[in-house]
Amino acid sequence: MNEIRNTEQLEDMISEPTFGVVDALAEIKGDILILGVGGKMGPSLARMAKRASDDAGVKRRVIGVDVFPPGNNQEEALQAGGIETIKCDLLDPDQLANLPDAENVVFMVGMKFGSTGNEALTWALNSFLPGTVCRKYRSSRIVAFSSGNIYGLSPVALGGSVETDPPDPQGEYATSVLGRERIFQHFSNTQGTPVTLFRLNYSN
Repeated sequence: MNEIRNTEQLEDMISEPTFGVVDALAEIKGDILILGVGGKMGPSLARMAKRASDDAGVKRRVIGVDVFPPGNNQEEALQAGGIETIKCDLLDPDQLANLPDAENVVFMVGMKFGSTGNEALTWALNSFLPGTVCRKYRSSRIVAFSSGNIYGLSPVALGGSVETDPPDPQGEYATSVLGRERIFQHFSNTQGTPVTLFRLNYSN
């Protein structure tokens, strides 16, 4: 077993694309825009998309969008990996309108940690913002990250929730995440925008 000596080596391993990812990105047309790239999964996903595109011989822009707060070196690290970065407050309509078009949009914006006491901002990011993004990128393909928190509590002995379980969110964060799903579903139905909802279960 190889020893992981530092975070750079770990990140290199995490962002290494499989053959399946390379094949998928060889077939997909257009640039990739990742909204909320600065979260816990965004940088690795962006690097993997860039590496897979390069391995497939596909020339495309991989663009990461986030606020990139001062003192955070994520923007420079992404740029070093060949990813374009754009600083943007997505809740500002003018800044959102000025973002470049892209055929493929990954929506990773969300507020979970720190939502207690910031319930209004949690709802704005998790439920309101998806509607403005859908209008901006009505002609794009969208993958929107959601959460397994939209399910109710499940006894451990039953093995956890499954996709066919009805939503039963507990608390404001989980309810706002279900709101995010419903907004994406609405605009997909009314605009014909292709949307995939990807429910992430924490640590999996």
